[in-house]
Amino acid sequence: MEILQSIIPTALFFSAPLIFTALGGVFSERSGVINIGLEGLMIMGAFVGIVFNLTFADVFGDWTPWVSIFVAMIVSGIFSIIHAVASVSLRANQVVSGVAINMLALGIGIFLTKEWYGKGQTEMVSKPFYTTDVPFLSDIPVIGPMFFQSMYMTTYLAIFLAIASWFVLFKTPFGLRLRAVGEHPMAADTNGVNVYKMRYIAVILSGALGGLGGSVYALTIASNFSHATIAGQGFMSLAAVIFGKWHPLGAMGAAIFFGLAQSLSVVSSSVPLLQDVPQVFLLVAPYVLTILALAGLIGRADAPKANGIPYIKGTR
Repeated sequence: MEILQSIIPTALFFSAPLIFTALGGVFSERSGVINIGLEGLMIMGAFVGIVFNLTFADVFGDWTPWVSIFVAMIVSGIFSIIHAVASVSLRANQVVSGVAINMLALGIGIFLTKEWYGKGQTEMVSKPFYTTDVPFLSDIPVIGPMFFQSMYMTTYLAIFLAIASWFVLFKTPFGLRLRAVGEHPMAADTNGVNVYKMRYIAVILSGALGGLGGSVYALTIASNFSHATIAGQGFMSLAAVIFGKWHPLGAMGAAIFFGLAQSLSVVSSSVPLLQDVPQVFLLVAPYVLTILALAGLIGRADAPKANGIPYIKGTR
């Protein structure tokens, strides 16, 4: 029980940013737009969240981290319009556009960091997110210490958004239209659904959620911004989308699995089975699992039928 009490909170702690970003990937790819740029969207969110936190910590006080992630969502959502214009309006190769987003976000972040702070990384933030105990629930035997003690509120927000995303995608007219343009855009267009509009909305939602994931990662784990703040988490989120079969709850489960893999290197000293495993193996485990998931070796996953195919009005 003591081992579980150390592993579960850490796994949930690492998985929250991946859940946010993976949900963004689900919205984008359900609409038919591949988003390789999740890494870049996380980088942009991390950069904006840290810079805003450092700049306005004295203005917003204890609310600074919450305002920071909200601003990061807005900026990353706007930034993702570049991918939307290239993929939807200009019908560019969506993979190439996503790679460009990754490179552009990292370049902008590092350039502005050096310009504003005179070095390759920012200062440590003074107002990060802190862990807290949930009143009453943290006192429940066994369950309380695992799920409600020393937890970040962003973890609960991630789980809530995963459930809300499932409801939106599968229980609302908006979700039906979004899934329709990802499966058969011509049929959706024939029934009066604006394919381009729906895909724009999905990509912008993807950007906002990716920015939320990046800013949460920066304000809970890294506490500053540098070229290595986001190092593969966006690709883990993309793998979670595929591993979760393009379903919000499946993506959440896959993200928690990857979060568990990330947490092993942190809690290994307290787990007897892992004490003798070389640290380097535990550090690379999340990336190996990401490669396996992206290679399709962990179960069969069928993407939305129109995923990655630009839509030209009047054609299939």
